[in-house]
Amino acid sequence: MSQASSNLPWPRVSVVVPALNEARNLPHVFARLPADVYEVIVVDGHSVDDTIAVARQLRPDVRVVQQTRRGKGNALACGFAAATGDVIAMVDADGSADPGEIPKFVHALLSGADFAKGTRFAAGGGSSDITRLRSLGNRMLGAVVNLSHGTHYSDLCYGFNVFWQKHVPVLGLDATSPPSPRGDGRLWGDGFEIETLIHMRVAAEGLRVVEVPSFEHPRIYGVSNLDAFSDGLRVLTTIVAERRRGRLGHRSRRRAPGARTAVVPALGLIQTEAALLRMLYVLHSIEHGRPCRHRARSPIIRPRTASPAAVPSGRSHRRAPDL
Repeated sequence: MSQASSNLPWPRVSVVVPALNEARNLPHVFARLPADVYEVIVVDGHSVDDTIAVARQLRPDVRVVQQTRRGKGNALACGFAAATGDVIAMVDADGSADPGEIPKFVHALLSGADFAKGTRFAAGGGSSDITRLRSLGNRMLGAVVNLSHGTHYSDLCYGFNVFWQKHVPVLGLDATSPPSPRGDGRLWGDGFEIETLIHMRVAAEGLRVVEVPSFEHPRIYGVSNLDAFSDGLRVLTTIVAERRRGRLGHRSRRRAPGARTAVVPALGLIQTEAALLRMLYVLHSIEHGRPCRHRARSPIIRPRTASPAAVPSGRSHRRAPDL
């Protein structure tokens, strides 16, 4: 890695890779890792394939951590807790993010950023995987966060981020609690909503965020567990919950010099959130070829309870998160 852009010594980089049955993808991901990363932490989600064996074969010094619950969010929380480097890089195990981009994220940190946030929607970034509908949903959800926090995020739901390890406490992630006795065992923040949760808490603490252009590739092998509608709903719920969390003052706040906090009428945000719920339902209907029914007098969408027969094979039944 080059240190040309800074006189500071190059930090020790811990790469956290959450993985669930990714044995075929890990060789492609590990091949793109910079040669001098400090440590690679594979957080295994109780894989039933050879994920752990392949990781150790590819990199004998790899650290393997078993996640304590289920979901990508919990895997990242466990990986962050185990990291011992100066900097943490979040890298997906499916080959969609290029670990070879890590140095330019680190350069952003050395130039003064607290958190280097990847974006597919800036010059030099892009995606050959995201659909137009998912892109639209991402932008609309990002607009709500920008309104409520005074941020300027261009890509709310992208998971390629690099940040100083000292800021892990700011994220407030729980890696130790046992699984919930209800539903699928996941706690709040354990799912794909983790990126939105992280980005909102970083903004609430006033950390300096710099967006770094990044290119997203399609998953190499396997099928993603991401569902545009149900996970989009979890993201929207995260936005509402984190805004409420901030209002109740459950966190101490440290505002960076010059940081701006937008004051937006609550009613306007509620109306925006209701509109986003309707939009998510429309996107889900379009993607699944179902007719859209809209009740003009009711802004609330009440999801139906799926019967066991309606749950696809191999996929866990999802429920709305507890607030």
